[in-house]
Amino acid sequence: MFFEDPARYGELWADIYDTEHVSLDTEGPVAFLAELGRHVRVLELGVGTGRVALALASRGIDIVGIDASEAMVSRLRRKPGGEELKVTIGDMASTPLGGPFGLVFVVFNTFFGLMTQERQVQCFVNVARSLSEGGRFVLECFVPDVARFSDESETVRAVSVEDDLVRLEASVHDPVNQQIRSQIVFLGSEGIDLRPVSIRYVWPAELDLMARLAGLELEDRYGGWGKEPFSASSICHVSVYRRP
Repeated sequence: MFFEDPARYGELWADIYDTEHVSLDTEGPVAFLAELGRHVRVLELGVGTGRVALALASRGIDIVGIDASEAMVSRLRRKPGGEELKVTIGDMASTPLGGPFGLVFVVFNTFFGLMTQERQVQCFVNVARSLSEGGRFVLECFVPDVARFSDESETVRAVSVEDDLVRLEASVHDPVNQQIRSQIVFLGSEGIDLRPVSIRYVWPAELDLMARLAGLELEDRYGGWGKEPFSASSICHVSVYRRP
C-alpha cells in the first residue's frame, strides 16, 4: 500500500506541495530553531522542499537535511540556496543520520508519516544516536482530535467549493493502530486528481515514552512556536527533547 513507502507521499505531492502550503507560518519555526541552532550543527528530518531549512541556512545556521523523496528534494534544489544545501536521500527512521548534531528537528506533523509505532520508536533511537551530549530533538505535531470520528470510522467532507474546482477529503480512521488514511480529491474541469495522505498520530505522552526509550528527556513543551503555554486546549505542540 502507498503509505508503506516513505518516499511515496513526496512523489505524489511534490508538484503542488508549496502552493498547497503557502499559508504555513515559516517565521515562527525559523526564529525558534535559529535560537537553538546557533553555533551547533543542525539536521532537519523530512526536509521536503526546504521551506524551513533554506530559511535557516540564509541566517547562517549550519544545517543539512534528509528526505525520502527525490521529487521533493528536486523542488528544493530549484530554490535560492537549494543547490548548496546538503541533503541525504533516505528514510529518517532507518538511514544513519551522521552527526553529531546539536539540534535535530521535524516540523508540520511529518513525524506522523511513520506509519507504525515501531518505526516511530526507531526514529527516536536513530535521532538519539546522532545527537551530541546536550543536543536537542524538536518536534512540531498536532494534538490528536479523534472526536470527528466518534460516530463512525469514515468521514467525507467538502474542503472547498469554487466555480471550477471542488476539493473533497475522504478519511478512514483505525483507532486500534492510531492511523488515518485520507484521500484528497480534486474535481475540476480538467478531471479528477487524487492525492493520498496517511498518518499514524501520537499523543504527547506516547512521544514522551518513545523519547525515554531512546535515552532522551523532555525539556520543554509549548503550545506553538511562539512558546505559548501548552494546555488541555492546545491543538498543537512543539516538544523539545534533550540528550542528557
